[in-house]
Amino acid sequence: MKVGNQNYRTIWVKRGNNKIIQIIDQRTLPHTFIIEALSTVQDVVRAIKDMHVRGAGLIGAAAGYGMYLATIEATAMESFDEYMAKAAKQLYNSRPTAVNLEWAINKQLSTINQQKTPKEKINAAFLGANEIADQDAIACRNIGEHGLYLIRKLEKEKKGKTINILTHCNAGWLAFVDYGSATAPIYAAFDKGIDIHVWVDETRPRNQGARLTAWELAQHGVPHTVITDNTGGHLMQQGLVDMVITGTDRTTYTGDVANKIGTYLKALAAKDNNIPFYVALPSSSFDWNIHDGIKDIPIELRDQDEVKYIAGLCDGKIKKVLLTPVESKAANYAFDVTPARLVTALITERGICAASESGIRSLFPEILKE
Repeated sequence: MKVGNQNYRTIWVKRGNNKIIQIIDQRTLPHTFIIEALSTVQDVVRAIKDMHVRGAGLIGAAAGYGMYLATIEATAMESFDEYMAKAAKQLYNSRPTAVNLEWAINKQLSTINQQKTPKEKINAAFLGANEIADQDAIACRNIGEHGLYLIRKLEKEKKGKTINILTHCNAGWLAFVDYGSATAPIYAAFDKGIDIHVWVDETRPRNQGARLTAWELAQHGVPHTVITDNTGGHLMQQGLVDMVITGTDRTTYTGDVANKIGTYLKALAAKDNNIPFYVALPSSSFDWNIHDGIKDIPIELRDQDEVKYIAGLCDGKIKKVLLTPVESKAANYAFDVTPARLVTALITERGICAASESGIRSLFPEILKE
């Protein structure tokens, strides 16, 4: 992804010093572009927990690099294995909903445990973290190609008229290592010259749509309009939405989708208006152990101050202001679950499938065995 005239991923190893991992601090976007250095596992834990980095794929990649940094620290500890187990637990507890986090940690632990010496473990963890990041970028690029097929179909049906796509939160480049999941088909279509326009939900309370998705699309030149979270249903009723594409932080092997709070309401509105509702995800976002997403997917409850306060640019400075009465309490559920019956299809790096156990099995037979 380009920022100005320079290509960036969302996470990378600092050139000339492979003990430092660099990220884009997403808390200050779109007003300030800050590159932050992470040099300890605690730096990574804090970055994930406090949302310097966020989004399913990027959280997984960050955790992969966190495990690598932990191997460096573990060499100075009395017990290498005990320290690694402690580091893995701290990383896992930093955000509970996104399954990519657990997947990346377990993948790294498996890689590290196969090595004998500390040096071998460090080298393997470094290569493993790079592989996790590279795989995420490749998967998202492939999601874009498969999603492009759906947009091309709409282009034919609309005979070249503008295709209006609604998305929620930020399942874009900033949520992954590159390309994004929900935005990958959008970028692919735009780059092919297809006339598209994106409705961008603001996504309260942290406004990832208004701050991040809008910034991304502007960087790429994609036409877009920011809307309040409650506007989507009206636009659908008026025939101003042709398709909905969202991402997911955890999807069950039966097709239930956990995504940013408010996604469920968009799916209901899409169903009522016969508008296709697609969910784009790499295979690392599947939870192969959970059958019932509504009952069993853990939903993160975040600090109430994210709801009570809002931050923005004022007189050249980012300022935080109180929205509610001081004494009012606020509930801040970060995610909701959209049942599979409301999902038109899943767009993965392997192709498009029904949001069902049989549909998912058709693309991942080696994981979901009969």
